[in-house]
Amino acid sequence: MRELDERGVPEGYPFQDGLEMTAREASEALKSRRDGFILIDCREPFEVAMASVEGALHIPKGDTPARLNEIDADEDTPIGVLCHTGVRSLHVARFLQEQGLSGARSIVGGIELWSIDVDPGVPRYTK
Repeated sequence: MRELDERGVPEGYPFQDGLEMTAREASEALKSRRDGFILIDCREPFEVAMASVEGALHIPKGDTPARLNEIDADEDTPIGVLCHTGVRSLHVARFLQEQGLSGARSIVGGIELWSIDVDPGVPRYTK
């Protein structure tokens, strides 16, 4: 893992404003439930069984279109999307934005970076 900058983003990572948020930002929003924040974990059930963040709504990436109605959010509700490393969550965040949920953001580095930078009590795993 590369060194993290002052925001908790790996040095040199091409952070995308409007599409991504940091694990630190997501953790704070989850703790405070700021503006109705929703955390969606888009990993597969076997991954969630290995490591998870309490308070997350589990909707696997492939199930997102069929389960969109389970996301109780307005257009601007902040939504953090979490996967293992931040790749699948980018796809889900883009999809949610295309469905009118403009507050959706992928969490940079996924649960891997969450474990490293936010909560070392969340187990790390490999694929």
